[in-house]
Amino acid sequence: MKHMSNPHKSPKISELDLLEASNLFKTIAEIANIGILVLDDYNRIQFANRMIAYFMGYEVNTLLGKNFTDFLDEKNQKIFQTLQEKIDTCSTRIYPGLELITANSTNVVTEMCLASCLTHSREKKYLIYLREISVEWHLIRELQESGKRYNELFNRVDQGTFVSSKDGRFVDCNAALLKILNYTSKEEFLKMDIIKNLYLNPEDREKYQEIIERDGMVKNYEVIWKKKNGENIPVLITSHVIKDENDKVVGYQGLTIDISDRIRMERELEEKNRFFSNLLENSVECIVAADTRGNVIFFNKAAEKLTGYNAEEVIENFHITKFYPIEVAKDIMRKLRSDEYGGRGKLENFRINFYGKDGIEVPVSCSASIIYEGDKELASLGLFTDLREKLKMEKELQDTQMRLIQTEKMASLGSLAAGVAHEINNPLGGILIYASLLMEDFADQNDPRVQDLKRIVEEGTRCKDIVKNLLEFARQTESKFEPVDINKLIDDVLFFLEKQALFHNIKTLRELSPDLPLIQGDPNPIKQVLMNMMVNAAEAMSEKGGTLTITTEVNPDGSSIAIFFKDTGLGIPPAIQSKIFEPFFTTKDVGKGTGLGLSTSYGIVQSHHGTIEVESASGKGATFKIILPIAFEKFQE
Repeated sequence: MKHMSNPHKSPKISELDLLEASNLFKTIAEIANIGILVLDDYNRIQFANRMIAYFMGYEVNTLLGKNFTDFLDEKNQKIFQTLQEKIDTCSTRIYPGLELITANSTNVVTEMCLASCLTHSREKKYLIYLREISVEWHLIRELQESGKRYNELFNRVDQGTFVSSKDGRFVDCNAALLKILNYTSKEEFLKMDIIKNLYLNPEDREKYQEIIERDGMVKNYEVIWKKKNGENIPVLITSHVIKDENDKVVGYQGLTIDISDRIRMERELEEKNRFFSNLLENSVECIVAADTRGNVIFFNKAAEKLTGYNAEEVIENFHITKFYPIEVAKDIMRKLRSDEYGGRGKLENFRINFYGKDGIEVPVSCSASIIYEGDKELASLGLFTDLREKLKMEKELQDTQMRLIQTEKMASLGSLAAGVAHEINNPLGGILIYASLLMEDFADQNDPRVQDLKRIVEEGTRCKDIVKNLLEFARQTESKFEPVDINKLIDDVLFFLEKQALFHNIKTLRELSPDLPLIQGDPNPIKQVLMNMMVNAAEAMSEKGGTLTITTEVNPDGSSIAIFFKDTGLGIPPAIQSKIFEPFFTTKDVGKGTGLGLSTSYGIVQSHHGTIEVESASGKGATFKIILPIAFEKFQE
């Protein structure tokens, strides 16, 4: 789990890397046919595989925590101490013939490879590889003493054993080596030229001879040999020089181990690790991991996209509280460690806000888990899903539902208003006619009764205007659609309104798009809508004055235009915003408003297949937005 943004830079090692490496080491160690131990700086055993426990006769748990030197006699303790004193960090020391005391108090002879290293936390560790060679060791001693049991030793070893001359010929080999290299005839094998027919790269043979004649031995020298059928095979060679009575090197003897399976397993593990690393790295979901101290140790590409940070600047440099408050982090860990939220170590689908670069706040859905080794917490992993698009769609859906409800309500009220208007129109006309006739019967127009009749005519006329507005609201009047220049209509309305007393302390700003296309509509009702918007804005600012900004533009989709009326008045309280387009709803004093201005405007805009919306907050003014489509073919039905 490493983030690699630059292939030329060394990758950073995270605790998750260490965990994966540790698990991989344990897996390989447990299937190895050699004993493996890990010691701390005080020689205490921290890890032992099953093979070391097997040939020492102990259970693995019994070995853990014990001092390794307790299993050595005084002589072998000194040998081990000398090796430790000579070893440097990341170097190795090999000693063939270290004897261990087993559970039944007998000694087992091993070939030991000792290595030293520093951990990620700068702690010194010793890694020991032990291969039991008790049988080989005693047999070789016997062979050196008498030579009587040479063939028995040679053929009992399950690894390939050989004796070769210095000039590149095999002198002897065992059956295991013939099997490894796919030879059936020992005679044919011994005739082979080692340099030409065995080594894939002749330079490897030269390097092998250089090392063994310089050091007297070669330990785990990895090369590629060729089988009889030409197939390549990777092997490990451990061998020693053979000298004559004059101490001159005349040949080599050693062991050969086929490591094809090990390399294949390592390659498979590497491919799996790469696959899972790429899977996490390229996930569409934002994935962030942190160690037990809260330091970020993994940050994938989706996390980079969500936050705006690069993984290089985040990993091992940022604390998780960089992305959400410490209180939230503590609450998440508390719930993760509880059994009440889906089980210990798991937490699914809870909402938080994720903070990115430059203070960006992103609503996300988070699922988190704790990574354990046994009961020990190693890290925490969080998967974050960006909810911005989802919340936007939910809001749009909610707004659409509200508009549909409003449309249905207005349609019902429109039908009612049309019926009411028609019912009162005729008697209202009669009242006006008869009141006018009665006024003409008085010769003295100063007669108090004439003033009463004038009042009747004025109120009747007012009622007639209300009826007209009702009919407009109900769309009972005939409309004629034609090309309409909205900018020109706005100029015409302002030319008339700006001279009115209501606008004396109102500043009007025009931000009209010069490229605004003509729309298809009925100019007279549209002009009425524009006038209603401007008058309402002016009335909202009449007490203290203010600024009315009128803006026109083409919407990004190119199929409609938008008209904005923004005032600096008192604003519309949220509680009544959903009611302002309803007929007869008004906040004005009795007798100063009919409550039909906005509802009539709403009906007119709807008749043009448009929409009208408002955004406002108390004390912060209001902005009315009208959308009108440019195309009109749909209106020609």
